[in-house]
Amino acid sequence: MKESLILLLWFWLPYCLTQTTPSNTATSKPTSTPTPSPSPRPERLKVRLAGYPRKHNEGRIELFYKGEWGTICDDDFTIANAHVLCHHLGFVSATGWTHSAKYGKGQGKIWLDNVQCHGGEKSIEFCKSRGWGNSDCTHDEDAGVVCKDERIPGFVDSNVIDAQVDENKVEEVRLRPVVGVAKKKLPITEGVVEVKYKDGWAQICDAGWTAKNTRVVCGMLGFPHERKVNKNFYKLYLERQKNNFLLHSVACTGTEVHLAACPLEFNKPNATSSCAGGMPAVISCMPGPLFMQNSGLKKKLKISVKLKGGAKVGEGRVEVLKDNVWGTVCDDRWNLLSASVVCRELGFGSAKEALTGARMGQGMGPIYMNEVKCLGQERSIWDCPVKNITSENCQHSEDAAVRCNVPYMGLETSIRIVGGRSSYEGRVEVQVGSKWGTVCSTGWTTKEAMVVCRQLGLGYSMHAITETWYWDSSNVTDMVMSGVKCTGNEMALSQCQYHKTVSCQRAAAKFAAGVICSETASDLVLNASLVEQTVYIEDRPLHMLYCAAEEDCLSKSAAKANWPYGHRRLLRFSSQIHNIGRADFKPKAGRHSWVWHACHGHYHSMDIFTHYDLLNANGTKVAEGHKASFCLEDTDCQEGISKRYECANFGDQGITVGCWDLYRHDIDCQWIDITDVKPGNYIMQVVINPNYEVAESDFTNNAMKCNCKYDGHRIWFHNCHIGDALSEEAERRFEKYPGQLNNKIS
Repeated sequence: MKESLILLLWFWLPYCLTQTTPSNTATSKPTSTPTPSPSPRPERLKVRLAGYPRKHNEGRIELFYKGEWGTICDDDFTIANAHVLCHHLGFVSATGWTHSAKYGKGQGKIWLDNVQCHGGEKSIEFCKSRGWGNSDCTHDEDAGVVCKDERIPGFVDSNVIDAQVDENKVEEVRLRPVVGVAKKKLPITEGVVEVKYKDGWAQICDAGWTAKNTRVVCGMLGFPHERKVNKNFYKLYLERQKNNFLLHSVACTGTEVHLAACPLEFNKPNATSSCAGGMPAVISCMPGPLFMQNSGLKKKLKISVKLKGGAKVGEGRVEVLKDNVWGTVCDDRWNLLSASVVCRELGFGSAKEALTGARMGQGMGPIYMNEVKCLGQERSIWDCPVKNITSENCQHSEDAAVRCNVPYMGLETSIRIVGGRSSYEGRVEVQVGSKWGTVCSTGWTTKEAMVVCRQLGLGYSMHAITETWYWDSSNVTDMVMSGVKCTGNEMALSQCQYHKTVSCQRAAAKFAAGVICSETASDLVLNASLVEQTVYIEDRPLHMLYCAAEEDCLSKSAAKANWPYGHRRLLRFSSQIHNIGRADFKPKAGRHSWVWHACHGHYHSMDIFTHYDLLNANGTKVAEGHKASFCLEDTDCQEGISKRYECANFGDQGITVGCWDLYRHDIDCQWIDITDVKPGNYIMQVVINPNYEVAESDFTNNAMKCNCKYDGHRIWFHNCHIGDALSEEAERRFEKYPGQLNNKIS
C-alpha cells in the first residue's frame, strides 16, 4: 500500500526541486487520499544533490523514500559510498565527500546512518547501514558528495539547482481568462489565478493580494513584468460565479521563483467564510518582446545580456557584453535569484533552473563575472554585486546557464512526427487550417529541421531527412506544405517562409521531410587569436604543389600556369577548431562513403569542412580556399578529457567535446592562394561547417573574420574575432575599416 502511494506521489510531481533559500512556508495536507494502483512496480530510489552554495556536480545528498526527502548521516561515510551515489546521479565517479553539513543542514528525516558500500553497488539501498530511518544523528552531520564532472554517456537525467517545492503544497498555477476574446489568443496574459487542487482548479482569495504576489505568478508563467488590472470590471462577473477558495493569504516578497516558495495560508475545511472580500485574485502580466501580439510594440532594445547554445527558447549559456565584447559568467554561487534577473531582463519570466558546469556548452571569449549575488529585484545582471575574475578561479568549464519560464504558446499542438523508430524521429506532419499532412522535402535542410525539433521540445536536429521510405508508411497523409525556408531561429515552422499553394517536384510519400532530434549537439568554434598570430606568406614552387592541385586547393588561374615552373603565392595560417558543445562532432557520412586520397594518404569524411575567403569591402571574394576535412581528429583536449578520434589506420573521425582539431599552417591546403590578389585592405573570413552538414547547437559562431592588410610583399591580420563575439556597433566599425572602402592601403 505504501509503495503504491509513493509511486502515485511521484507521478504527481512535475519535478523535484532542490533548495536554494529556506522558506517559512505553512504546509497543508490534501484531504483526499489517492487510490493505489493494483499492481505497483518497485520504484527506483530517487537521489538528488541539494544545498548552497554548490555546483551541479556537488551537494548535500538527499534520498526520496516513503514519499519523503531525507538526508544521510556522515558517520562511517567513505569515498566508496560517494562513488555509488555519484553513479546513481549519472556521473562517472566521485572525487570526494563532505561531512558536518558543508552544504547546509537538510530538513525532515535522516534516512540512513553508518552506511558502508564497497563501491560497485547499483544503489545506496544495497549497501550495509543501520536501516531506513534508524539514526542517532542530527542534521549537523549531513553528508555530501563531490562528483567528477563527467556524465555517463547516454544519461539524460540532469541534476540542477532548483527551488524546493513541497509536494503537499501548490504545484501547478494557471491564468484562466474571463473575457471571450482573450480565451482564443495565446499567450494568456490576464485572468483569474488558479492553482491545481485534487482533480480540478481552485482560486486564491483577493484579500491582501499584492503586486509582489502578481510578480511571482507572472514570472512562473513566463512574463517579465506585472501590470495593473481593472478589478471592478472582473468583480461584476466573478461575483455571479461559484468560487472554490484554496488559499486565503499569500505573502510573497516578489523574488520567489514559485508561488509554493511564498508563505501561504490554506483554508481550513470548516471555516465559515473562506474569503472576506469574496473575490478571487485576478492579475495581468506584461509579455516580453518575443511574445507580444502587436509587433509594432516590439522595441529594438540595446541588449547587454544574451543566451547561447540552448535548444529551446529561453534557455542557454549566459553571455554579457562589456566594452563591446561578449563574455561569460562563472558559476560560483550561481543561483535562481541571479538566473531570474537574467531571464526577466531578456523578456522571459523567472528562472526555472540555474545550471552550472557549462551545461549549455562552453564560451570562448573572456569571463567577466564571478560570484554574482543578485537579490532578485535588479533590472539587469549588471546591477548585481560581483567579484572580479582571476584566471585561477574560473575556466569556461564553469560557465553559468539558465532555463527560463516562457509563456505557453501551444506551438507543439500544430505539429507531430510519425513513422520513426523512436519519439525523437519521424516525418513532420503539420496542421494547415484543419488538415494534417506531410511537408515537401525539396530544399529541406538542418535549419528547418532545427525549428521542428525546437517546436516539439525535442532539443536539436541531428539530421534533416529528405527521403523517408525506410520509416513506417502505413499512416502517411497528403502533402500540405512546401517551399519551407527558415532562418533557424523561429519558434515554429509556421513562422518560416513557405509556398502559399503546395508545389513539390517529388510529392511521393517517400520524399516527405523528416527529422531526427537529439537532446545534445556539438558546437564548433575557431580559435581567432591563433589565426592572427600564425599568418604569413609563402611563395611555393609549382613542382611542390601537384598534390594540392589534384585536391582543388589552388585558385583557377593555376591551371594555366607553366607547370612545373614558377610558383604560387600562398596566405598561410593555423586553424584550431574547438568543440565547445555537448555532443561529439562527427561527419554526416558513414565511413563506407569516405573518399581515399592517395596523394596525401588519408580519407576525406566531408566534401567541404571549411571555407577560407578573402573579401573586398563590398563582400566580393577576391581569393578563396576550401578545406575538405583532411581528417577530423582530436589533436589535443582539455585536462581530464580523453581523445576518442584518430585518423590513422582508417580510424573513427570526429572531434570530442572539450577537444580540438589543429590544422597547422605548414600542411597542404591550409592556405588561400593569393597569387592574383592586388595589394590593399581586405576582410579575411573562415567559415566552419559552411553547408550546415552536421548539426550544431549554435551556427552563429561558425564564422571568423579578420581585418587584412596586404602591401604586395607582407601581410598583417588584426581584429580577428568570432562572428558573434562583438556588439553590433563594434561589428559595424570593423566592417567600415579605413581603406577597406576604397581598397587602398592605409
